[in-house]
Amino acid sequence: MNTTKSFIRGTGAYLPQRVLSNDDLAQMVDTSDQWIRDRTGIQQRHIAAEGELTSDLAVASAKEALKNSGLVPADVDLIVLATTTPDQTFPATATAVQSKLGITGGAAFDVQAVCSGFLFALATADSMLRQGLFSTALVIGAETFTRILDWSDRSTCVLFGDGSGAAVLQAAPGAENEGVIAHHIRTDGAKSDLLYVDGGVSSTGTIGHVRMQGNQVFRHAVTNISSAIETVLEQTGYTIADVDWFVPHQANQRILSGVAKRLGLDDEKVVSTVSHHGNTSAASIPLALHTAISDGRIKKGDLVLSEAMGGGFSWGASLFRL
Repeated sequence: MNTTKSFIRGTGAYLPQRVLSNDDLAQMVDTSDQWIRDRTGIQQRHIAAEGELTSDLAVASAKEALKNSGLVPADVDLIVLATTTPDQTFPATATAVQSKLGITGGAAFDVQAVCSGFLFALATADSMLRQGLFSTALVIGAETFTRILDWSDRSTCVLFGDGSGAAVLQAAPGAENEGVIAHHIRTDGAKSDLLYVDGGVSSTGTIGHVRMQGNQVFRHAVTNISSAIETVLEQTGYTIADVDWFVPHQANQRILSGVAKRLGLDDEKVVSTVSHHGNTSAASIPLALHTAISDGRIKKGDLVLSEAMGGGFSWGASLFRL
């Protein structure tokens, strides 16, 4: 029986022009290309230009997603933007995207779940489309994450980059195994001291920098992500063997490999862009998804599994069919 579902009609991506290599970083902090590659799998990351805002990155990826979906900005009546690095404290950066795209109707707001942000935004938009509140949504993950890095802290500054990815979701009748199928999102505020920014409007009045206890985060990431994936599969009746493509949050290659091994996923099914993008937080999943669609790996009808974990802790998994 058909019900109202949401379908991914198109994707887009944007990466800033400036590329910062591991060798470049070795000139700034006590590290080396080999040290970074061995621990993270990262070779380079993109850095937003001076004056280039998160909303600018978001708009560029949104325009490409709309073009690839065969739609125009006037078709959009909902924008959900996942970001940890908004243009301003308020208004929401999504409203800046709305204005820059020339959209005058509907609603636009931000979601803040750090690296899990895109999955939280996807679940939010999917729910609102299914309820009939809106018809066409731009779901965007965009970050200028390098602006909250301590460039003297080699445990964090080597990991992150800037970028944006977007997907156009549209409501339409569909079967349960079509379109966006299921989500599982969770948080645990008791673990916030393991990954956080040491600043904030109400606490210090400063922007602050990323602080992380890497070994602890890695342990929780593999456990929580695996649990979320298993829950989604159990809820839907699918098995890991049914999944055509695994598009994870691009935290680092060790976490990607650890989750895949724990789940028994074939390496050839894992989409990894972390070597060239670094960890772009909320932008990483849509960037990786767009990359794999653009190069022909992910095709219409394929079953895609995504997962993420970020500060908060926040984590989740989503299952959808292109």
